[in-house]
Amino acid sequence: MGQTITQVDAFTDQPFAGNPAAVCVLSESRDERWMQNVAREMNLSETAFLLKQPDGDGFSLRWFTPTTEVDLCGHATLASAHVLWEEGYLRAGEQARFHTRSGPLTAQRQGDWIEMNFPAAQAQASDLPPLLHEALGLNPQVIRYTGKNRFDYLLEVASEENVRALQPDMTKLMAVPARGIIVTSQSVTPGSDFVSRFFAPQVGVNEDPVTGSAHCCLAPYWSTRLGKESLTGFQASLRGGIVRVRVAGDRVFIGGQAVTVMRGELV
Repeated sequence: MGQTITQVDAFTDQPFAGNPAAVCVLSESRDERWMQNVAREMNLSETAFLLKQPDGDGFSLRWFTPTTEVDLCGHATLASAHVLWEEGYLRAGEQARFHTRSGPLTAQRQGDWIEMNFPAAQAQASDLPPLLHEALGLNPQVIRYTGKNRFDYLLEVASEENVRALQPDMTKLMAVPARGIIVTSQSVTPGSDFVSRFFAPQVGVNEDPVTGSAHCCLAPYWSTRLGKESLTGFQASLRGGIVRVRVAGDRVFIGGQAVTVMRGELV
């Protein structure tokens, strides 16, 4: 019997939208090289590996892109929680608890939605690296704010149209010294407060379809800008996805839906 692997579309309630992640609930510990090889084979923005803690206190959780292990990933955590409930590892009302490189994370079912408790990652005002706006194809005059947190650069631009029209030069973005680049604006689309896109060629993901961890930065930023604790974001990638956020001190609660699209077995 091989290792089961499940593919889940996160931050959507429809197959073939949102952000796909592969999830392996391991029956035994596997080495880092094997996990990286599986992630490369799956060729999704993230593959998650879970292992039940020996003391029964939740699961260890690690995330791999096709090229590297990352410190924090929202959509693959959402997908992991979804799999744990759907496949009977957790009871319906039981909290999912994860031990990760970014500390303890939790997830709770709320009807058809899952809400995750993540650390806030507030951006601080910062100048951009030389030519970043050129790599993004942005006219500097539409840039309203630039900042950086421990992971990413954050740019607010003048309009949703500016966000949706981006066609970055990924080769140039590879030279940016950060995990990724978040570009955002206030939304004019009914049902959302802000829109964003996320580019991370440094870690093997040119454009991530829906990025939960980027909302650890977006949530406190837009909460301050709009004077709201609870907001809805739309990530305007080709696949698209809806992310509900709620700011509580130094934590961000990130809500999304998920749907299983494939189950298989690694031989």
